[in-house]
Amino acid sequence: MTNNADLPKLIPAGPARSEIRASNSRFIASAAPSATVAAARAFIAGVRAEMPDASHHVYAYIVGHGATTTLSMTDDGEPPGTAGRPVMAVLKGSGLGDVALVITRYFGGTLLGTGGLVRAYGDAAKAVLAILPRAEKIDRRALSVTLPYAAYEPARRLVAAHAGSILEETFAADVWLRISLPLAEVAAFAAEIAEATAGHGRVEAS
Repeated sequence: MTNNADLPKLIPAGPARSEIRASNSRFIASAAPSATVAAARAFIAGVRAEMPDASHHVYAYIVGHGATTTLSMTDDGEPPGTAGRPVMAVLKGSGLGDVALVITRYFGGTLLGTGGLVRAYGDAAKAVLAILPRAEKIDRRALSVTLPYAAYEPARRLVAAHAGSILEETFAADVWLRISLPLAEVAAFAAEIAEATAGHGRVEAS
């Protein structure tokens, strides 16, 4: 039996947009990566600002993965349960985390009814998720690295070799770096820093 904890954590690799029509109404679905609630809200606000004349901006977002998620949705004036709920259901079924989805509706003059709205919003969500690029979320850790000046260039090469990035640098009595590394690389990186500095380098949680 597969443990869900062993499954890759999928997130959007970039934004996507698609459009469907239902009885002359346009449903424009926009999706994007959103690693924080603030990012999700900013994306939603951006879509609203881009299409201010639309009838509705229905959204749903999932920030996080598994048991540690923050979820939110809205019907934005559509009949309760006909818009945000089907969009959230499709989003949950996708297995994605850190994702925000906005469906913008331009009313076409024909009432769709409760069932028609549920289908239209669900279909619009499915359409954009079908073309949304995906990537595996890599758990990362921020680390503080203190080392002698002579080890600065070797340390920079080691950060790059372990798929890390340097966030801050300070040059004082020693060199201090704040870096971000994939969690799986931390132990090997720390061991190689110790070897490169003959034990004089320190790697600590930041």
